[in-house]
Amino acid sequence: MPAYREDISAGRARKRLIIAGGAVLTVVITVFGVLQLLPSGDNAKPATAADEPATALTATELTNEFLNELTAGDAAAAGKLTDDAAAATKQLGDVWQGLAPTSLVASRDELVEPAAGATVAVEPFTLSWDLGDGRAWEYKSSLRLARKGADWLVRWQPGIVHPNLAAGQRLVLHDLTGQPAVVGRGGAPLITWTGDGTTAKDPRFAPLLLPAMGRVARGRTPADGWYVASANAAGKDVRVLHGRPTKPLASTLSQPVQAAAQTAVDGQAAPTMIVAIQPSTGDLLAVAQNAAAGDDLVALHGLFPPGSTFKIATATALLDAGIAGIETVVPCPGSATIGQRTVRNAGFELGDVPLRTAFAQSCNTTFAMQAAKLPPGALPRAASRLGLAADFAIPGIKTEAGTVPAAANSTEQVENSIGQGRVVASCFGMALVAATVAAGRAITPRLWRDLKTTVNAGYEPPPGAVVASLRTMMRDVVTSGRGSALDRYGDVHGKTGTAQFDDGTQAHGWFAGYRGDLAFATLVKDSSSSSAAVTVTGAFLGGIG
Repeated sequence: MPAYREDISAGRARKRLIIAGGAVLTVVITVFGVLQLLPSGDNAKPATAADEPATALTATELTNEFLNELTAGDAAAAGKLTDDAAAATKQLGDVWQGLAPTSLVASRDELVEPAAGATVAVEPFTLSWDLGDGRAWEYKSSLRLARKGADWLVRWQPGIVHPNLAAGQRLVLHDLTGQPAVVGRGGAPLITWTGDGTTAKDPRFAPLLLPAMGRVARGRTPADGWYVASANAAGKDVRVLHGRPTKPLASTLSQPVQAAAQTAVDGQAAPTMIVAIQPSTGDLLAVAQNAAAGDDLVALHGLFPPGSTFKIATATALLDAGIAGIETVVPCPGSATIGQRTVRNAGFELGDVPLRTAFAQSCNTTFAMQAAKLPPGALPRAASRLGLAADFAIPGIKTEAGTVPAAANSTEQVENSIGQGRVVASCFGMALVAATVAAGRAITPRLWRDLKTTVNAGYEPPPGAVVASLRTMMRDVVTSGRGSALDRYGDVHGKTGTAQFDDGTQAHGWFAGYRGDLAFATLVKDSSSSSAAVTVTGAFLGGIG
């Protein structure tokens, strides 16, 4: 049986077959320009004598004619060449509506007529879709033909359009537009894809963090972020046929916690920030700061003197060294001179009290006097065991916990012990400290479920007995100490802090603590005292419920 070569143009007239000997032959059917069809095929051209298929078409000619109509997007004309014109016209129209291609090319590698007397034939071909924006899709399919008298008809099957397409289904092109790019802890979208990138679902939710998270999503989008699926009559995807859906990145942010934190900081005129971490997992639940804090996400990496919140580390050093236990009675004078440094309390003195009471009331003189008994490396070592020297690389954000250098002399040791001097920490760092006490182990913070946090420098937590004592002391702060305004918000543990800076006439307000499986730190800059941070923390905890 000789092979044939046939040139098929965009017209529909029958063409002359040219014998090409035994050579391999190729025919390509190409249509430029897309017809948007209604499902009924109403966009098809009115039938004319020239459009009607000629009688006694060969199997090859019928195949070419059908593919010509298919690639032209003429569902009705293609349907007439089948044994079920109504079903073919409807499904072909639906397919073109669902894909809306820029062009469709059908190619055949061989044109071989079935043997004389054959009543059925199979004609393979390849479809190449141009779906615009560089999206191409190519696959093999085939026509099954049946002889009807002297002529041939296409046996209509949805698999002609795609081997995995079933009756009543259509092909649907999905791109990223409108799809979730980043979801929160509960699966609700935080960031969605747009035609030219990403956008926050609610820009007020985390105004500085969400853009950073969007950049991560865009940087990890696969080239085949689009896909083609078969869909049922209700429009629901049945099967992905090409490409793959782009799974949104899952973040650790908790919508109720983040919303409560953002509302709490937005209610302040002074620069204010909150970072919340789940101790059991290390999940970052909230990162919030208000507009007054600036356009940089300083809540995660801005370093400030932590003031008396650092007494958590000083207490760790004292307990670990055995210098004092929580019930050890220690002096709390109104002022004390240690070396060249005179330390004062905020207008009070307690006399001789247990260490836990001095901690709850934030007695500077007690901790300065006791810390003077420690070697220079004791405070940095204790701080590191609470995470302040840890270093993490979290995709999309920059974090820095803090810096606690060894004291060069007794004056620095005194200043460092009460969170002044050369000690600095971020809101993120103090939340990590609180989370470490709550969990009793080292914490690896993370922002993503799918992306790992790299631990550049880890840490070992304090001994269990020390952690237990810290928990008791931090609870005292709320039940009978400087943080008592928070006692109505449940089983809150924490530490207040007033951190003087510059010439000592200005101060930041801090509160670092935890409640159940929620650890957090609050910083209100230039607030004069810790009371502002306690107020903001109350609004935060009350907002969660």
